[in-house]
Amino acid sequence: MEAIANVQAFTALGIGMIIGLGASGACIGIGIMGSKFLESAARQPELIPMLQGRMFLLVGLIDAAFLIGVGLAMLFAFANPMLASLAG
Repeated sequence: MEAIANVQAFTALGIGMIIGLGASGACIGIGIMGSKFLESAARQPELIPMLQGRMFLLVGLIDAAFLIGVGLAMLFAFANPMLASLAG
């Protein structure tokens, strides 16, 4: 019984780290990218449409990577394979 409680506790800590670090990394990355976009738009305003399209593409890719981490965290939260091996 203690082993199951330990697995659940470490799973909760891992889920928090996956979501927390993933969210902070995505926010920092998007913030840096946005600031560089504004700098480049101020230097060369004629390139704004091209840079804007590429920026939104990269924002989607960064968010997709974070959401994959959230999906993995939810897998461990609701269908933890470690608990299945201990209980069976």
